[in-house]
Amino acid sequence: MRSEKEMLDLIINTANEDPRIRAAYLEGSRVNPTVQADIFQDYDVVYVVEETKTFREDPSWIDRFGKRLYMQYPEDSAYFPSDVENCYGWLMQFADGNRLDLHVCTMETVKRDLELYRVLVDKDNLLPSEPVKSEEIYWVKKPTPEQFHDTCNEFWWCLNNVAKGLWRKEIPYVMDMVNIYVRPMLTRIVEWKIGVDNHFSVSAGKCAKYMERYVSEDIYRRYLATYSSAETEAIWDSVLGMCDLFHEIAAELSEAMEYPYDDTEAENGRAYLEHVRRLPEDAKEIYPD
Repeated sequence: MRSEKEMLDLIINTANEDPRIRAAYLEGSRVNPTVQADIFQDYDVVYVVEETKTFREDPSWIDRFGKRLYMQYPEDSAYFPSDVENCYGWLMQFADGNRLDLHVCTMETVKRDLELYRVLVDKDNLLPSEPVKSEEIYWVKKPTPEQFHDTCNEFWWCLNNVAKGLWRKEIPYVMDMVNIYVRPMLTRIVEWKIGVDNHFSVSAGKCAKYMERYVSEDIYRRYLATYSSAETEAIWDSVLGMCDLFHEIAAELSEAMEYPYDDTEAENGRAYLEHVRRLPEDAKEIYPD
């Protein structure tokens, strides 16, 4: 596996030798001092160019970076809009284990997207002389009262769909409802707790991957327990566990931030779940007269 020095030398030399590339910078975890280095860290690199067309028309220029196992062209995806004239990328997994996420972008795009980065090459002094070196931009942000309210409402409301899906035994639908719509609200509320407990001066990481660092062992264990197998009773148990954890943290945050929290909505939402769980399979009414 090539070392970081070998990879960066290759990336820098490529930029210096190609007149189309006017600057280059490294971003992502390798420039974040709070991230512990490991063998899976990508090289997230942007080459600043005047145009992307020649790079796109003859992609053989990327062969110099090494033997690839497989790769992805994110801007060519049919599912996501892109502006290939101003930004185009190649995500490459190499046979030696290294991964390079490389983009060629015009300065117009670069100015909009610059965050935490380190300058590698700058032939024309295009990049700000003092690059951002702090991860403060990724810190958990304190919510507004409206954001707190809407997150709580979304959590309790979307569980309605989980309940009916479980009664109908529509497990794929239920799992998507839980993990695409409900879980992000739970994760967000846990992140806000992390923010409150740390004066909103830490990052929970992408997808809250650093959660374990900042919450108690009990909360972390209970959060992980909300990931269930795709079996009806297991899902019911995990969903009610989500309710307990969400309600507990939301009430705590409500007091800490002095934001209102609708206890009645929470109580009614959980009661509805428990009621639907007890409904017989052949029920003709949700609430019989």
